[in-house]
Amino acid sequence: MPPSAPLRPGLRQGSPDKRAAIVRAALGVFVREGYARAGMDAIAAEAQVSKRTVYDYFGDKERLFLSAIGETEAAQEGEFSALVGRTLDRPGAAEGADAMEAALIAFGREFATSILRSPVRAALVRLITAEAGHFPELRRRAGSVGLVQQVIADRLARYADAGLLEVTDPVEAAEYFGLLVTGRVNNRSLFGTVEVSDEKIDALVSGSVRFFLRAYRPS
Repeated sequence: MPPSAPLRPGLRQGSPDKRAAIVRAALGVFVREGYARAGMDAIAAEAQVSKRTVYDYFGDKERLFLSAIGETEAAQEGEFSALVGRTLDRPGAAEGADAMEAALIAFGREFATSILRSPVRAALVRLITAEAGHFPELRRRAGSVGLVQQVIADRLARYADAGLLEVTDPVEAAEYFGLLVTGRVNNRSLFGTVEVSDEKIDALVSGSVRFFLRAYRPS
């Protein structure tokens, strides 16, 4: 699950729209300034609320930081589920080797592109990478199985049940798959800061999927 600070007695629930505005503003300021330099005044100004409102909703800067990461990731889970439905769960994906490979490439291409081209996703990756050393919660999360990895693991296990893959540890296989299809794109783009063409993304993802399948196709 995404990291988020537990609710503390006395904090306001208030308006969902206002809370979302504060989260968006906080994420932008934290990415731009870094956690240490980010000021609550700047966040309040960007969200067009008073600083007192920010404190009423989140309590302190650390809680706001973790909430901004957690709530942003939670909002992306619906988009990820839709992506899985369009690609890994599409009809025929588990019925033949060619269809499975096409599904994996389609998923990898769209997933890598969404991280690269979405300012929010790219910003989130850079922010977590930059600040994880200062937040035990983020470090603990790095060693756990997240939603994305578990969903991919479930689909790989389904392909294995159909005889299309030879997978003894779906969670480990999902980690390798995720690293292959996103890692090369992230490296070429410096996590979204350098433009990468659609053609290059296609080539990187297709090559990564073929490499993955050489390791996991039945012998």
